[in-house]
Amino acid sequence: MTQMLSTKEVAKFLGINEKMVYSLISEKGLPASKVTGKWIFPRHLVEQWVESSTVNYPQSHNVLPPYEGLLVITGSNDLLLEKALSLFNSHHPDHLAVFGNLGSVGGINALRRGLCHMATSHLLQENGNEYNFDFLQRQFERMPVVVNFCKRDQGILIQKGNPRNIHAVKDLGKPGIRIVNRSLATGTRLLFDRELKRAEIAGERIAGYDREVNRHMDVGLEILGGRADAGPGIRPVASLLGLAFMPLRQERYDLLVTRERFFDQGIQYFLSLLHEKAFVQAAQQLEGYDVSKSGKMIFPHELDAAEVELKP
Repeated sequence: MTQMLSTKEVAKFLGINEKMVYSLISEKGLPASKVTGKWIFPRHLVEQWVESSTVNYPQSHNVLPPYEGLLVITGSNDLLLEKALSLFNSHHPDHLAVFGNLGSVGGINALRRGLCHMATSHLLQENGNEYNFDFLQRQFERMPVVVNFCKRDQGILIQKGNPRNIHAVKDLGKPGIRIVNRSLATGTRLLFDRELKRAEIAGERIAGYDREVNRHMDVGLEILGGRADAGPGIRPVASLLGLAFMPLRQERYDLLVTRERFFDQGIQYFLSLLHEKAFVQAAQQLEGYDVSKSGKMIFPHELDAAEVELKP
């Protein structure tokens, strides 16, 4: 059960007075719900709000050893990314690419701490237009390189035939609806909570809101097995499992690399795959992907991975 804090308790938790709490609700988006005239605060959402608002993270002095054939990628999971990893490992048998499923926030944290060569992320910014930059600026003194991996359809997975008549986010608030959710560290959860807020639905009142799974495919399997009516996820999963899908937006899913490691051989080999026919064909086999900008440098513009001369 989600722990709820009172105004007094959240003030103590944040180390501020109660009047400041009301200002944070209206001016800074402190997560809160009003029930019978009183404000209550889901503790886990308050903790997420604090973390996402953090600035000036201490920089880690730990660095990865020189690249010797092992490419470590962490962050948000994705079906096309899994295919890209397989392509990398088959095309470059002297190298090995591995992935750690930590969610977008976890991937950025791992990149900052020097625990991976590359992170994957799709964190939607408050302006609703851009991705990742606000979050990166809070954690890095020097912005990492940002390369687009793909664009993909993000939305709500629904049982085949949509027997519960879910046609809008507000319908998730109907009595008896059960959902399955993603963790707070994921961009999918960030978007889902944003859409619930826009629909004026308190997620904690939806059955299953606190039941979290680790992957997009896990959401689909819970719905396919009848253990949930709906859950946030991507169109490719719905297509593979024969589920209904309610689109919310096409999102940008990026690769993040520190400037110091950008020209490592394994990273350049991986980025080169995004321009190959085999990668495009893999995307075409999964409904819901747009790879027209895959491999495009989003930031900074003075670097261009496609023009790097790779050495064997």
